Amino acid sequence: MQFGVFTVGDVTTDPTTGRTPTEGERIKAMVAIAKKAEEVGLDVFATGEHHNPPFVPSSPTTMLGYIAASTEKIVLSTSTTLITTNDPVKIAEDFAMLQHLADGRVDLMLGRGNTGPVYPWFGQDIRQGIPLAIENYALLHRLWREDVVDWQGRFRTPLQGFTSTPRPLDDTPPFVWHGSIRSPEIAEQAAYYGDGFFANHIFWPTDHFQRLIDLYRRRYEHYGHGSADQAIVGLGGQVFMRKNSQDAVREFRPYFDNAPVYGHGPSLEEFTEQTPLTVGSPQEVIDRTLTFRESFGDYQRQLFLMDHAGLPLKTVLEQLDLLGEEVVPVLRRELDAKRPAHVPDAPTHASLVDGRKPEVVS
Repeated sequence: MQFGVFTVGDVTTDPTTGRTPTEGERIKAMVAIAKKAEEVGLDVFATGEHHNPPFVPSSPTTMLGYIAASTEKIVLSTSTTLITTNDPVKIAEDFAMLQHLADGRVDLMLGRGNTGPVYPWFGQDIRQGIPLAIENYALLHRLWREDVVDWQGRFRTPLQGFTSTPRPLDDTPPFVWHGSIRSPEIAEQAAYYGDGFFANHIFWPTDHFQRLIDLYRRRYEHYGHGSADQAIVGLGGQVFMRKNSQDAVREFRPYFDNAPVYGHGPSLEEFTEQTPLTVGSPQEVIDRTLTFRESFGDYQRQLFLMDHAGLPLKTVLEQLDLLGEEVVPVLRRELDAKRPAHVPDAPTHASLVDGRKPEVVS
């Protein structure tokens, strides 16, 4: 079981002080968070990809390469790599390069993103989002597995005798998660290739994600990658903690109320009741997170969003201390004890090189 954090990289005014960090401060804060995540024993740091204010992570591989140079163990991932508006050739080359620099501590999560204007900025049509995701990944999948590729599709110029460089480390492509909050087509795509499916279990009720994950598991088994309960599932989560739950609610409320995504909408109490957001003590976070297994079955990766809505870096680092010292050790022990022996661990570069993951569809 892997535990980690993901960031969306928003530059948001702190509602309690009125101060807005600069882009440079926010970027360096994300680096500090990644280093702290490794220090407290987390397994994964993931960054989003955005090309519009108020977000700054427009070049995830640049950031992750920088972090790789100052960390040793943590897996470096994305919480969204835009498969629809990025050229699959560039994705293939950028992440293979990052693989070599990070000694294999790399995977990525593909997604379509949720910002409509991005599509025309990169010459694409948002109405073709699903076909773009399907075609671009089909090409990316081949580029990492075939030394010479001849290819022709709808959305980019043809390739003739093309070799993507560098080749993946140890001839083993990075593991791919397909992320979605609403699209059964993406769950189907993940199942077809035998890849991971990541449900960003933050904004929608549990029963919505249960349907998506159940579809992915059934189709994973249908395509012969293993039994449904062996499918590779990841979940998002969102927490804010203090030793005392009342203190957590009081401190987090102004950030919640003014957050760029859900501020000025449902109350904090309504949101915590209807979604996985947990604001309270470490024990409350443990108890709530353990219910995810009851809803979705055994899964392989749990990522938490902890650094958004204008929270100052000092507060986020304090949150990571609580997560690493009081929450994750208990979750790891409890979830590992309950997981049957035939359910796999989260894939890593070493395990993929050793061939412990079922073969993917070519």
